[in-house]
Amino acid sequence: MDITSFILYFFLIFMVKSDPDPLQDYCIAQTQGAFFVNGVPCINPADASPSHFTTTALSKPANTASNPLGFNVTLTTTRNLPGINTLGLTMARIDIAGNGLVPPHTHPRASEVTILIKGSLLVGFVDTTNRLFTQQLREGDAFVFPKGLIHFLYNLDSKTPALAISGLTSQNPGAQLASAATFTTKPNIPDDILKKAFQINGQDVSRIRRNLGG
Repeated sequence: MDITSFILYFFLIFMVKSDPDPLQDYCIAQTQGAFFVNGVPCINPADASPSHFTTTALSKPANTASNPLGFNVTLTTTRNLPGINTLGLTMARIDIAGNGLVPPHTHPRASEVTILIKGSLLVGFVDTTNRLFTQQLREGDAFVFPKGLIHFLYNLDSKTPALAISGLTSQNPGAQLASAATFTTKPNIPDDILKKAFQINGQDVSRIRRNLGG
């Protein structure tokens, strides 16, 4: 191994890390004011209360008609669950209408485990060799999506909505829809790049952009 490769290896092993471990029992989010930090400042621990560690954010169904794909995701954040600050996790409620789809997307900073509460889902992810792993979930089944890999959730039932709950291993997992990230950028990725990458023509590019709202 040459010195350049060694330095790169050292950097990847020791510098690329997940969310830092908490240095105290808890750090309640201070959401007021303008702060620019990697995370959210903490309130005085003496002011902590049980209400900081509970939320009703995931208790109500979300509007799956808000987009043409028929899904809606409700996340816990430091605003609706301040006690989650620095703990390196997020929870999500996923409502999916009949035949609804959470389209292929990634979470660049988190792995995800999903448990199906109601309905029937086809879920899957694609690894870096383009191998597809899929599974049909029934109520009570769980599935893990590895960090950063493209994955999807599809409601197999045309009439009955599905409900799933997910846990993600980051306070800020991020989410990037593969289609939107490609065709709805501002400014646009040049048409020639998209035509060559997807082996489509200019009319296809325009139609896809229009359909995705780009």
